[in-house]
Amino acid sequence: MALRRHRLPRFWLAFTLGPVLLLVGLVYWWERQLPARIQQAVEAGRLEDCLRYGDQLSALSWLPGGVPQEQGRCRRQRAQQLWQGDSWEEALKLQRQLVQSPAGEPADRQRLNEWQETLRDQAISRFRAGDLEGALRRLEPIAVSPASGGRGGLADELRQIWERNRLQLQRAERLSRQARWWEALDALNRIDHPWWRQRSAAVRDRVQKGVASLEARHKEHDVHGALPHSVDMARLDGLVQRRIAAGMEEWKAFEESCRELGGRVVEAGPDSACQR
Repeated sequence: MALRRHRLPRFWLAFTLGPVLLLVGLVYWWERQLPARIQQAVEAGRLEDCLRYGDQLSALSWLPGGVPQEQGRCRRQRAQQLWQGDSWEEALKLQRQLVQSPAGEPADRQRLNEWQETLRDQAISRFRAGDLEGALRRLEPIAVSPASGGRGGLADELRQIWERNRLQLQRAERLSRQARWWEALDALNRIDHPWWRQRSAAVRDRVQKGVASLEARHKEHDVHGALPHSVDMARLDGLVQRRIAAGMEEWKAFEESCRELGGRVVEAGPDSACQR
């Protein structure tokens, strides 16, 4: 009976440790299989399997030096595949992981920089052609880069340029409807985007005809000089200031004040005057 009690702890110890040792052995065996499976996946072009096996090998990480090399090979080829398939954001994400890993090589960083520069060039080309949304889509993968610090960078700059040009054309159209030709021409000259310049061609043609008409009507005046006012300037200024204080737009206040004094607005070149 004493002998039986002595053997029981050994039996339970073997019963408990046996499965653990078996599991450890299986894990070790699987780890030994992973490099070969990764190689087979690479050769067969099964890059998703390659990445999955690489993650498993990284988690086990009992084989020194094997993890970075195999993972790097998978990421490098998969990133190239994604880039060629126009999955730019995923390609850049994988390429960044490769660059930041021990398997990263100088050529990998160079490729990452080239891809990002390619997207910037494509964005600028689309922007100049008038495709703002297409340009912003090209910049999205770059904007999510950790190096961007969460800033829009070039995307914000393109939006600002686009909006500024849009507003200048809108202003030129409004001024041309009011026959304020010189101011309209100034707004048109501030448009510096090729697509918006082309879009403003019809307005520019109308404004230039208006300017030419003004110059023809007032050719007796020096277009570079100032026109004399023939109304009481003190009264005119007082009326204008009261209207502006009441919320009226400056040019309209000038026109109405001039009419109130019995005059009419005369334009010659960039100058305007109230004359009877």
